[in-house]
Amino acid sequence: MKNTLIVIPGPTGVGKTRFAIDLACRLGCEIISCDSRQFYREMKIGTASPSVEELERVRHHFIGFLSVIDYYSISRFERDVLSLLPGLFKKNPVAIMTGGSMLYMDAVCRGMDDIPDTDPAVREKYADIYSREGISGLRIALKLLDPVYYSKVDLHNHRRLLRALEITESTGRPYSSFLTAQVRERDFRIIWAGLTRSRNELYSRIDSRVDLMMKNGLEDEAFSLRHHKGLNALNTVGYRELFRWFDGEITREEAVMQIKSNTRRYARKQITWWNRDREITWFDASEEEMMVSWIEDRLSD
Repeated sequence: MKNTLIVIPGPTGVGKTRFAIDLACRLGCEIISCDSRQFYREMKIGTASPSVEELERVRHHFIGFLSVIDYYSISRFERDVLSLLPGLFKKNPVAIMTGGSMLYMDAVCRGMDDIPDTDPAVREKYADIYSREGISGLRIALKLLDPVYYSKVDLHNHRRLLRALEITESTGRPYSSFLTAQVRERDFRIIWAGLTRSRNELYSRIDSRVDLMMKNGLEDEAFSLRHHKGLNALNTVGYRELFRWFDGEITREEAVMQIKSNTRRYARKQITWWNRDREITWFDASEEEMMVSWIEDRLSD
């Protein structure tokens, strides 16, 4: 059998974790997590990280291996995964990668350009704009300079906006051009099999999962991290809404409603992103056996 990476994309809350674990048990292989929020060990509840029992069933990589204070990047993830895979393939010619971080997944499968250092003067310029005009000033600038990346980026994440603007102006190239480089050849085969659900079912699952997170202690987890709320790792759905509640800006009920709404919005963004990718074969969650059979057929080719 050829060395093969099975890639399972899909929107948040669709059920990728359980499916990937069941498939890995069936194939006797290991899982690479491609969820950039699950990288951080302090954010277990709010990122729906695999449970202790799930981690005992199948070995996972890139779960809880960083602290929220650590710096990490897409390019570093690409290098780390490519360094890991040869060892995995020695044990089993198949590995699984699943998660919802679109750019990280693309970097591993298709590669990305090396992004140069930025001009400190440019960095200072946009930091000043952010100080004077807030995040809206960064959004306006990015929409003018790189509308492609503007349509994809989390517009609430000022650090990503700053990074894109710094690179765009320093290099004279839109930041998005570094993320759509010519596909790099990999020395392993890639099978893309996506998991999806109807919009109503997905939204219902998201709402239920948020309620379960709150019941399981998301509030306490976020409160323990409140002193780090300015860090990029914590500028994400499930935490920034609770930080607003802790700061007295909204009520607890409003925070929970916003977590659900913002999670649904993020799921829509993921769906839009992957729907453009013609390499992915999609399966509804009700067709899981068909999906497994399809994957096994491809593995036997």
